[in-house]
Amino acid sequence: MVQEREHSIPGGSLYYEVIEDPGSGNGIRITRLQGLAGEVAIPGQIDGCPVRSIAKKAFLSKKNLRKVTAPASVAEVGDWAFAYCDSLHTVVFEAGESSLRFGRAVFLECKNLRFLSVNDGDETTAALLAAAVTTADAPYLLDACEAGGREWLEKWDARMLAVLRSADSEGYSKQVLCGEEDYGSTDAAAYESGRRKLKVRLLLLRLLYSRGLSGEHRQEMEKYLKNHTKGCEHEETWQVVLTEHGEESAYYRLFAELGCISEENFQPLLSDVGDGYPELKAYLMRYKEEKLGYQDFFAGLDL
Repeated sequence: MVQEREHSIPGGSLYYEVIEDPGSGNGIRITRLQGLAGEVAIPGQIDGCPVRSIAKKAFLSKKNLRKVTAPASVAEVGDWAFAYCDSLHTVVFEAGESSLRFGRAVFLECKNLRFLSVNDGDETTAALLAAAVTTADAPYLLDACEAGGREWLEKWDARMLAVLRSADSEGYSKQVLCGEEDYGSTDAAAYESGRRKLKVRLLLLRLLYSRGLSGEHRQEMEKYLKNHTKGCEHEETWQVVLTEHGEESAYYRLFAELGCISEENFQPLLSDVGDGYPELKAYLMRYKEEKLGYQDFFAGLDL
């Protein structure tokens, strides 16, 4: 039986095993994390041996974990290695000589994962790769060799469009059959709104990271987002921008560039913002003055 050992890191300990390999020499497998570390940098070597793998469930359910950096020597990540890490935002796998292999459901329920970098991937690739395993539910896109390439982007867009064109009620019958204990409310309207929000998240992200996006797809995406702004029958574009990205200027500037702000919906938008997002409120006021063609002096005093 392989003996587990301990390696101290800031905020906790990494436990590991030394795996013997006559062909390539001994290597280290990270087996688990203990402690409350928010950021973990896995070392390239421990006890003079390269760290070559992350074991199944090694970081499972580490609620404080926000960022992980893994060295280029890591070639394999086991099943559910980072599953249910609620706060996990950024994961970086440094570029290595060997292809990086991922097991099943490595990032299952990591709903806050925003950047997943493999092989020195750029910001676009890291953002889209993270969304592939969270919002898009497309684990087949977790491919370190293909990520960021033209064919990979085409596969990402194909998945996005499949989600966009699916019925808002898709999957609802499963939720009802499973019951409220497993899925929460079985209210049909709430479920369909949740599906529309999922679509909005994917579309906004892809428009922000638009490398390789075709003009035809862009038109379809922009039309959907504009048709779900404030004042429409369904307002999920605005709801996502306000409640999930109200402090991120890239998102609300994109919202404006899409034509989602008009004279008719401006005041309701401003009312929704209230005093919770001062920079967004200031942006809306400037937009009103510069783009809508008039200035409300007394509204400006509210800033």
